[in-house]
This record gives sequence, C-alpha cells and structure tokens, in this order.
Amino acid sequence: MPKFDELKKDFPILFQEVNDEPLVYLDNAATTQKPQAVLDVLQKYYQEDNANVHRGVHTLAERATKDYEDAREKVRAFINAGSTKEVLFTRGTTTSLNWVAESFGGAILKDGDEILISYMEHHSNIIPWQQVAKKTGAKLIYTNLTADGQLDLADFKEKLSSKTKIVSLAYASNVLGVVNPVEELTTLAHQAGAVMVVDAAQAVPHLPVDVQKIDCDFLAFSGHKMLGPTGIGILYGKEKYLEQMEPIEFGGEMIDFVYEDHSTWKELPWKFEAGTPNIAGAIGLGAAIDYLNAVGMENIVAHEQELINYLLPQLEEIPGLTIYGPQDSSLHTGVVAFNLVGLHPHDVATALDMEGIAVRAGHHCAQVLMRYLDTPATCRASFYLYNTKEDCDKLVAAIYATKEFFNHGTF
Repeated sequence: MPKFDELKKDFPILFQEVNDEPLVYLDNAATTQKPQAVLDVLQKYYQEDNANVHRGVHTLAERATKDYEDAREKVRAFINAGSTKEVLFTRGTTTSLNWVAESFGGAILKDGDEILISYMEHHSNIIPWQQVAKKTGAKLIYTNLTADGQLDLADFKEKLSSKTKIVSLAYASNVLGVVNPVEELTTLAHQAGAVMVVDAAQAVPHLPVDVQKIDCDFLAFSGHKMLGPTGIGILYGKEKYLEQMEPIEFGGEMIDFVYEDHSTWKELPWKFEAGTPNIAGAIGLGAAIDYLNAVGMENIVAHEQELINYLLPQLEEIPGLTIYGPQDSSLHTGVVAFNLVGLHPHDVATALDMEGIAVRAGHHCAQVLMRYLDTPATCRASFYLYNTKEDCDKLVAAIYATKEFFNHGTF
C-alpha cells in the first residue's frame, strides 16, 4: 500500500497559498491536478519530439507516432479493451458521448424507439440524446432515483422494454458520489435487446474498470479527471459497432483514398480521428495511466473510502448541513455534495476559498438532477489520491467558520 500522505509531493501546484492559506484542493470531480511525471512528459514532447503523427518518416515523426500509439495501448490495457481498434482518442467524455449519440444513435433509432437514461446524468449524457431524439422521433425516458439518491433498480426494470434501443448511464454520479451497478444494468439492457453506453468520467479515475467484464458496448471518459492533460478523452466501443458507425468529422488523417466525388476511410481506430490529434494530450494521458498503475487502482479505492468514512460522520454532526446522496460510505466515490441552511452555495464556496479550500458550487452540469433534488445548486467537495485526512479536518473546520461568519460576522 503506498503512503498516500506522501503523494502530494508529486503535485507541484498543491504547494501554494490561496488567500494566505495553504491550498486544499477539493474540486477533483471537475478536474484533477497533474503529477510532475505527467508535466515532464508534456515538456519532453514539445522540447524534443514535437512532430505530427502517422504522416512522416523522419525521426521526430516516428518517435511521436510511437509514443502516441503506445499511449493508446496503455489505455487499452487500463480498461481491458480487447483491441486498440476499440480505443478512440477524443477531446473528452462530452465528445465521446456526442459521437455515439450522433453516429450510432442517429443511424439505428427511429420513431417510437426509446432511450433510457437517469435523473443523475451529467448534461453531456442528456443533451446529445435529446438532440438525436428530436432528429429520429425516439423518446427519452428517465429512470427515477431512490430516496437516498441511488438509481432505482425496480423503476429501471419497469421502464426497460422492447422499445428501449439504447441505455446510457453514469457509472458514478458527479454530484451524489453514488456508484451504479453497471455490470448488472448492462446485463438487463442486453436482455431487452438494447445497447449499453456508460459515462465513466467519474469512474475510470477512481475505480478499476474492465469493459469486457462489464460487457458494455460503449464507454466514455476524460483524461483531465485522471491526472492527465485537458482536451484528451477516450471513447471505447465494441469493434462490431465501431465498424458499422460512420465518422462525424472529416478531413486529413482519417481517410484512405480521396477521389473527386467520394472518399474511403482508414481502418479502426483511425477512421474517427480526423485532423492533427492532441498528440501531447494522448502521451500525457499515457503517463497519467503509468502513475495510476504505480499507485494501484484498488489502493485508490481504499484510500477514498477511508477519507469518506472519516469525513461523513463529521459532516453529519454539523447543524444545518444537508448531504445529498447516500450516507453509506460504501456506496460513495470521493464526492460529497452539501448545503448549509439559509446560505447560497456560492457564498459558502467563496467563504471556503477565503480559507484556502477549493470546492465547486453550482448545478455541476446536472440541472435535471438539481430539480429532482429540489435545490437550485449545491456545494461539492471531491477528493482524490493526493488528499488526506488533514484536508478533511480543514474542510470541516472551515464549514464551521463559515457558519460563524454568516451568523455573527467574524471568522
């Protein structure tokens, strides 16, 4: 087991003061910080290997291409995809889900078909399906949640039918921290004849994810939420579905032959990757995966559970504080959404920032969920591998200080 209290030293950005207080970074569900190993790889690429991939025979181009495709293999192994043909580089989870909705959903859906999602989805897993439903005449169906914020499995089973052609669900909620039983949900979807799409943006960084074990048909995630650079993401898709899909972006790199009146596409995975890709981003993602593998995903799960086990009882003791989502820490990633009675989340987040603590406040790109919870917004503290129990203590103390300030005007 690694010494998690020592991992912070690998992240240079964390050693700074914010408002004259040591930074406590608790906005990891939005984006994670980058270890020096990832920063070094990015610098090396731009200083030593900067060249386009797949197009040149000179040394720099060959080095860049090797590192880029090595990163694809690292992703394949990390999620246990069957082949690198099933691993597409995208700009992030949003792009990945849009590709599936527009290219795959747009091709198979017709009037009267149904798409089944849930009330806990991020906007990236709602709006693309809204748009394809409008174009095809399909209907968007929402699965309810239980009283403590879990996906209501009984309601899911009731709404799943022969009309359901696509099921698209979050592996883990970016607000509630709940982890959905995606393997069971995939089995149920397949039994109904539906294709299973998984938004794993909040899962791949925090849990061991095996796409073959889950048996999902598509899975999307982002590099920047797992120690990698921004602007790089992954779409995993079963080869049989990617083969039948058409690209939705066209241009250089993804073509095989171009004629005056038609063109043909490269084989997988390159037929979807038009133009110059985010080469540095892919290589940086590969370095992030190396770091996560060195720490161990099972160890990360245990560390986050330890933090949540430590934090939740303390939060529950704060008068006037509401926690959203399961209070059972065994159902949690390191995400905790909360509100203080009588205070707007933005005011709370601003007060916490004055104590050097970075949390997120707002609707978290989940307005449908906010309406379901009957609140316009929440504060969200989200933890990762470099956070510690000391960070938990500072958060709790700062919440108490915030209450004191708004009640009596002094920190």
